[in-house]
Amino acid sequence: MNSDFVIASHSLVLLANLPDHMANSETIAENVCTNPARIRKIMSTLKKHGMVKTKEGIGGGYILSCDPEHTTLSQIYLAVSTGSLKPHWCTGDPERECVISSNTQSVMDEIFSEAERHMQSFLNQITISSVLERIKHCEANE
Repeated sequence: MNSDFVIASHSLVLLANLPDHMANSETIAENVCTNPARIRKIMSTLKKHGMVKTKEGIGGGYILSCDPEHTTLSQIYLAVSTGSLKPHWCTGDPERECVISSNTQSVMDEIFSEAERHMQSFLNQITISSVLERIKHCEANE
């Protein structure tokens, strides 16, 4: 899992909570606690996947273009982080005669692929709106 998923999710939940469902990269970055350039990069990916639109000019910014009731965390994960559960480093050597060294990487690849399918299945049950509801519930209990 990488931080792009968390930043993208946070940004979309923020937009869902705003009255006009719109904010510029500086406003989002301040809320997420990162820099605007990183927000613009992630929002560009979300735009390619139809989750946000942009409004140019003064008063412009990013506008939520997906339905928060039906957009799941799995969709966000697939847009910005798919495959990030598996480490990039490879272990072992498939050319070695050692059964452990030559087979560990392929077995671990299968395990990470299965784990990612389970995680996506779980994230598919959680929508942007349900995350927003949980956040508001936390605030109400403070």
